[in-house]
Amino acid sequence: MEKIKIKSLGPIEEANVNFGDLTLLVGPQASGKSIFIQMLKLIVDKKHIRKTLEQYNFIWSKNTDDLFDLFFGDGMHGIWKDKTEILFDSKPIDKKNWLQRQNESYKNASETMFYIPAQRILSIADGRPKYFTEFDESVPYVLRHFSETLRQLMQSDIGTQGSVFPLSQRLKAPLLNSFNDSIFHNGKIVIENISGQRKFRMQIDGLSIPFMTWSAGQKEFMPLLLSFYWLCTSSKISRRDEIKYVVIEEPEMGLHPQAIQSVILQIIDLLSRDYKVIVSTHSPVFLEFAWAFNLLKQSKVSSDSLFELFDIKRTAPTKRLFENIVEKKTINTYYFDRENDKVRVKDISSLDAGSENESISNWGGLSEFSGRAADIVSKYYTED
Repeated sequence: MEKIKIKSLGPIEEANVNFGDLTLLVGPQASGKSIFIQMLKLIVDKKHIRKTLEQYNFIWSKNTDDLFDLFFGDGMHGIWKDKTEILFDSKPIDKKNWLQRQNESYKNASETMFYIPAQRILSIADGRPKYFTEFDESVPYVLRHFSETLRQLMQSDIGTQGSVFPLSQRLKAPLLNSFNDSIFHNGKIVIENISGQRKFRMQIDGLSIPFMTWSAGQKEFMPLLLSFYWLCTSSKISRRDEIKYVVIEEPEMGLHPQAIQSVILQIIDLLSRDYKVIVSTHSPVFLEFAWAFNLLKQSKVSSDSLFELFDIKRTAPTKRLFENIVEKKTINTYYFDRENDKVRVKDISSLDAGSENESISNWGGLSEFSGRAADIVSKYYTED
């Protein structure tokens, strides 16, 4: 998966995206970011998606509109228009022939893109991951499949450990320490059997706290944490060989900037394991990281600079975490810019604050308000 060109898909009028090792997508709500990424998922994992749906007794219809509703959610088939065009790695995607290709083998298809959706909190809203079939057909496939993946992880692996956090067999010690300091604050996450169901509870300060009374950030982070456990296997193999791409939608939800930095550290770990990662975000913290990363890369500074950037101690585990990251990895950033109800996706990877192109200088709108506030304060402070 190197590049994709799209014309007239949902609100997206035009997109031309080249993927980096880390690709950041920014833009206002309802600008087509989720449609864009879900379409990627459907393109690269169509066979596995079909296999999964049929396992749960859904029908792979001959009607492509029905298939789009089943995957994107009820009523979403209209995102593909008469003039929609998609080129994926320079190959055209024809909606009908591509979805309904005859004599296509899919029974042994494996998943290549792990998708962490923005609505992930719904997967464990009552303290336990839901079954695939607990969701109705209005819910996008990516959320149903994500929830089922977490449920199986808890049933077969994590749920047998006793403690869910901290769990040293899965994540590197510096990452566990960072998540503890910024999110859980010495709370221990365990699974308890409640009315025949396994549910999360937090043990802290002598209390056993049910999931629904945790802080918003702790609840939002829990499905992210389980996802990181799933991707970072406990075996000697550092990654899941079949998974090439990881999508994380809005990882910053509910999190303080310090906790967002901890998530970025975990994403760096995923990059070090040779996953390619796509992140959609509304947080300037991710773009601040990308800006610093690209300047360090241009200056040919070693990855040692990341110790200072994240203010963490140089140890053997952190050295392995950062090794060759700046030298070998790339970060691309794209802005879903809405103009007159049409979205054009723009490459703003330089993140040059001095650029005459406002899409670039304002970092896709994420730094626009802070820049304007600074200008106004400077203006009136000088006048006074």
